[in-house]
Amino acid sequence: MLGFVISFIFALVAILVLQQDWVQIGINTPSSAVPPARLITAHELSLYIGDENSRGLYLAILGQVFDVEKGKKHYGPGGGYHCFAGKDASLAFVTGDFTDAGLNDDVSGLSPAQVVALYDWLAFYHKDYWPVGRLVGRFYSQSGEPTEVLLKVEAVLEEGKRLHDQVQAENQQLPPCNSEWSGDRKGRVWCSNKSGGVQRDWVGVPRKLFSRGSGQTRCVCVQNSSRVENANIREYEGCPPHAESCPITE
Repeated sequence: MLGFVISFIFALVAILVLQQDWVQIGINTPSSAVPPARLITAHELSLYIGDENSRGLYLAILGQVFDVEKGKKHYGPGGGYHCFAGKDASLAFVTGDFTDAGLNDDVSGLSPAQVVALYDWLAFYHKDYWPVGRLVGRFYSQSGEPTEVLLKVEAVLEEGKRLHDQVQAENQQLPPCNSEWSGDRKGRVWCSNKSGGVQRDWVGVPRKLFSRGSGQTRCVCVQNSSRVENANIREYEGCPPHAESCPITE
């Protein structure tokens, strides 16, 4: 009896360690680095929709299949996200299009920022649900290897991360302003020491930043207006140069 208990404890520990490994893999590494797992066909996955005749409740994202049984109130019949059950609807996680046309796994048209958001969803499922295998199809081959499609998505992911880091660095230097609007399309922009979600020890003054090439503008806080040497940054008309708040019209 003691031997059985010891064996059971070791087996339980091994399972917990494996689950932790999957969580870390989902958060810190791309899908192509995930170790070999159970291979699941699209037909087999379609049988896991959570009704009384199904085998369980699964969904897939970027070809990785998760058991979402513990979230049955959301993913089971009648749940708000039941449309994700039994399929890979990666595209809809980003677009929010829950129609038959939108519930598919073709993510080739997503921008780098959208792909980053999609991988955030993947990390969420690794954290909260049990991964059970790989879906054979768009992202994984019959042998379970990453396809060229998945490798291209991961390349876009890296570009998205690079752009995100670039934006974060720019926001530290030129944080976004606070803004508010009234019903007559008039409003104001102003700076504080945490505007744009960027905590800092200075406030700054509002300036209009023109995006290169697009002609669009956004409000940024400039720390020292007398030292700004950027042709794309201009003062707001009718606003004193050192004012922390400026009136604007849409």
